[in-house]
Amino acid sequence: MAKAVLRQTVARRRRKMTEEEFLRLPDDGRKYELVDGEVKEVPAGVKHDVLALRLGAKLLACAGDRAYVAGSQAGFRMVTGNLRSPDVSVLLKERLPGGQLPEGFGERAPDLAIEIVSPSEDLPDLLRKVAEYFASGAQQVWLLFPEKQEVVVYRSPFELQTLRAEDELTGGELLPQFRLRVAELFAVE
Repeated sequence: MAKAVLRQTVARRRRKMTEEEFLRLPDDGRKYELVDGEVKEVPAGVKHDVLALRLGAKLLACAGDRAYVAGSQAGFRMVTGNLRSPDVSVLLKERLPGGQLPEGFGERAPDLAIEIVSPSEDLPDLLRKVAEYFASGAQQVWLLFPEKQEVVVYRSPFELQTLRAEDELTGGELLPQFRLRVAELFAVE
């Protein structure tokens, strides 16, 4: 009898979680993503959140009527079936059906997905996220590395530029008015 219960428990743990099950999980104040049917906690701290909010506010100031800017609670369905929640997202109104925001998860990646990378994050996982964002409709992905004070800007999965403290981060064609020195971006101390 005990062996049968153990086998059922192990089988339940191996079973992949569905999107519906994921969406029914209680909110415990932490950030999670659904990746390959498994719930992954996305690490973040106060500094991480302050950096995301500061950058989001600066992007919002430049977005005007052109775009929406969302924080880490906004989720997006990837073509892989994974549910991702970038730290900051920019959605161009012209690319939204009817110019309207979705009620639940976005049906594609944001136009600009921004991830703040913690030292514990794995490079292959980051590169997979970048590829998923582009495959799901993103036009740019920014990876922010606070420890190194660098920003890696992806304009495609294969075209990237590393910006350092003395460089200027721009919104390119997505948000032409956005300009911010990398040193200023990371000045959250």
